[in-house]
Amino acid sequence: MQRRRARERLETEPASSSSRDSKDATISSSNDLTLETNPTSIPKGLERSSKKAALNWTALLFVIINSSWLVYHFQFERLPLPLTAAQAGKRGFSELRAVEHVKALTGFGPHPVGSDALDRAVKYVLSEAQRIEEMAHWDVEVEVDYFQSKPGVNRLKGGLFGGRTLIYSNLKHVVMRITPKYATDAENNAVLVSSHIDTVFSTEGAGDCSSCVAVMLELARGLSHWAHGFTHSVIFLFNTGEEEGLDGAHSFITQHPWNSTIRTVVDVEAMGIGGKSSLFQGGPDPWIVETFARVAKHPSAQILSQDIFHSGAIKSATDFQVYMEVAGLSGLDFAYMDFSSVYHTKNDKLDLLKPGSLQHLGDNMLALLCEVLTSPHLQNMKSHKDGHSDKQQIVYFDVVGKYMVTYSQKFANMLFNSIILQSLLIWTVSLVIGGTPAVICLCLACFSIFITWILSMSFSALVALCLPHLCSSPLPYIASPWLLVGLFGAPALLGALFGHHIGYITLQKYLLQLEIKKNGLAGKDGVSKTQVDCIRWEAQRWLFKAGFVQWLLILLLGMRFKAGSSYIAFIWLVSPSVAYGLMEATLSPIRPPKELKTSSFFVGHITPIVVTAGVLLRLIGILIGVLVRFDRNPGNSPEWLGSLIIAMLIAAIVCVLLVYLLPYAHCSGGLKWIIMGMSMLFLLTFSGVVLEIFPTFTKDVGRALSVVHVVETPSEGESHSQSESYISLSSLTPGKLTKEIKYLNDENFVCGRDKPTDFVTYSVNYGCVSSADTSNGWSERDRPVIQVQSDDIVEGKRKTVIFVDTMISIRWVMAINSMEIEGFKLEMATAGDPSHVIDTHETLVPEGDIDGVDGWHTIQFVSNKGGPTKFVLSLFWHHNFTNLPTQSHQNKENDLIKLRTDLNTITPKVARILEKLPDWCVLFGKSTSPYTLSYLSSLSVSF
Repeated sequence: MQRRRARERLETEPASSSSRDSKDATISSSNDLTLETNPTSIPKGLERSSKKAALNWTALLFVIINSSWLVYHFQFERLPLPLTAAQAGKRGFSELRAVEHVKALTGFGPHPVGSDALDRAVKYVLSEAQRIEEMAHWDVEVEVDYFQSKPGVNRLKGGLFGGRTLIYSNLKHVVMRITPKYATDAENNAVLVSSHIDTVFSTEGAGDCSSCVAVMLELARGLSHWAHGFTHSVIFLFNTGEEEGLDGAHSFITQHPWNSTIRTVVDVEAMGIGGKSSLFQGGPDPWIVETFARVAKHPSAQILSQDIFHSGAIKSATDFQVYMEVAGLSGLDFAYMDFSSVYHTKNDKLDLLKPGSLQHLGDNMLALLCEVLTSPHLQNMKSHKDGHSDKQQIVYFDVVGKYMVTYSQKFANMLFNSIILQSLLIWTVSLVIGGTPAVICLCLACFSIFITWILSMSFSALVALCLPHLCSSPLPYIASPWLLVGLFGAPALLGALFGHHIGYITLQKYLLQLEIKKNGLAGKDGVSKTQVDCIRWEAQRWLFKAGFVQWLLILLLGMRFKAGSSYIAFIWLVSPSVAYGLMEATLSPIRPPKELKTSSFFVGHITPIVVTAGVLLRLIGILIGVLVRFDRNPGNSPEWLGSLIIAMLIAAIVCVLLVYLLPYAHCSGGLKWIIMGMSMLFLLTFSGVVLEIFPTFTKDVGRALSVVHVVETPSEGESHSQSESYISLSSLTPGKLTKEIKYLNDENFVCGRDKPTDFVTYSVNYGCVSSADTSNGWSERDRPVIQVQSDDIVEGKRKTVIFVDTMISIRWVMAINSMEIEGFKLEMATAGDPSHVIDTHETLVPEGDIDGVDGWHTIQFVSNKGGPTKFVLSLFWHHNFTNLPTQSHQNKENDLIKLRTDLNTITPKVARILEKLPDWCVLFGKSTSPYTLSYLSSLSVSF
């Protein structure tokens, strides 16, 4: 007995445990080896035992999934009860009062910039603000300002609008300031609360952002009865122009006289409709985030969202970018994210707004503002207009929607570095003590993790690549997200099991040969059953410990890229390691290995699941909604790309979150039953999807379409030619338009890639085109005019002056060929005959250099009614010339400028198409996409 115990190894402990490491790695194997080496020892009930073991492992997986869903439910679906006006009182927040504002604003229908409906919506907000002014506490001063902006230019450095020139004019805002009358200097230190009234042309905007405006109006009403106890003021900005390039926020922060008094900002947005309004951007000053964490009644905040948003993975932007980049303000950015698939479509409607959504945001905001507006810290907050702040980034996240954790990035770095150094030290000592066998075992275990990732992603990716060929839509799960469990989750888990088992078998073989060699056995027939059991248990433990290495690497990567969400890797590394060290380790260095305990698995997973499971499920849900508008330029991306991204994400989640569960499968003796169960789940789901048992789209979750009546106008040299008119039908949701076109058989559409359309900021490489019956509903008189006024060489520099008349369009976009042009100047022109030199009276964009994206610099213009339509564009060429050229100089593009003018007009043919399309087809609008009637024109380089 003593000799056998002396041969037992020192067990290697996990990355963050603090003791004993293996002297060697001699004892392991699998059920397969057991069957080969000692067939007589197989019990008669082995198969029954295997089924039971498989059932136990499946039960573990089931518990993980249901626990994760339970966490998600508590964290994101439990909303506070809506309060009536009587329950809330004068000072409280009442959702039922706020909902009345949502009903009124959505009742105006879609209200984009320049529409009569927006004027009515602005007047409604103005009248409600004036009513608040009249009913305010006698000791509170409420000022309401109806502010109309002057022409302005917004040039943002990064994000969705980086590298563009955004021009606006005549934007109308409602601004309300609430100030305690007798507080010294209160009006010079203000908190800005901001959101936008305007919508895109395709939606009434119940979520984006009538719900935000309604919350702000109800907050202002309540605060007008609180403010006599404040020491600072609060400014509510109800702006317009956000949907066209964040222009409303820019015009206020650069033109309004109250802008210099703002110390911090709270922006309220929506990327869906309802649910919890979560903090997804905050800082850079940590004080405002810490204050929210301390006082929020229903905290909801995730820095993971901030990491993803700042990475550019989600192509979007909010007014918060303007406040940070242009004004240098710190603050908070909140957004509703439920039903993200309805974003910017007609389905963004009041019916989908969950009860309690407005109460959740209102309660949090009221508590935050009451705290901030009495804090002496507010007046000390500094601007960081240079883009730099001496404040450390703050890390924040909520735990099941009840508690909020915050700490500085500096503290995070110290903590993570400490854990990393301890882990590396422990592993180094372990491997030194264990010697070469321990190093080889660790390498084999890590190799199994690598194979797990490869096979898991390969299996899941294969399904994603097959979907476009077998289904009518490459995204058949849009309306039924739970299908992802069987469609991508099951293949990912099967791949992970196969990959893990390859590593497990390899480890067994190595450990078996090591055991035979050390004990001088003739072969594996001489290995006892006890030794075989020890071998497979040892292999299981090495695979389990390889999970610590995986999370350690993820933590290192998170720190390398300064990701605030690195706390997720920290929790998944430390908690299972501590549980393993406390429940699996022993003070005896010669204890033989035993099978891993289920209890240590549960103890190690409680904290990680509670902290991260709900967040990851929410992330998947948001990304599924984003897939509805995934193809920003229809036909430019492969059909399978959206599904591939989701498949890769699910496979990655399976590999990282189940890395500690997979080792239990191999020693359970029921691996084949687990594989059969997962295979059956996949086959049933895949069959249902291919047979289209589950609808891809529904009335509430529609396919995003773009229906544009296009008028292509001739260039300057072809001024007497007739314009070409046709209907362009395309979709931002990946997939062919096969089903949709069946409803339009009598409209003579031809689908394919034969007629790509360049909408300047938006291109269609795959779509359907019809030129039949398209002559009505538009006029040649409305087509834009582009005329060269002069083309001269001054001091060796070529300058071209162009007159542009957008006619009745006050929303247009122009692209300038940056391969030929190094700078431009844009001026408003007086009315006159375009055949003569046009007088200018105001410079919109002064002369300056331009930067280009893919060879083009983009100008976007939007105005309310009465805005300018005549402009003078001066272009300054790259090259020095002695004579004027007659053709392009080594230029790949033939156009010098491209112009699109938009009209919010429904022509007869567009009306027929919209009426014939099924109710699961919805128009989608965005700042760069065209309206339903667009004129396209251009000027050749060789004009």
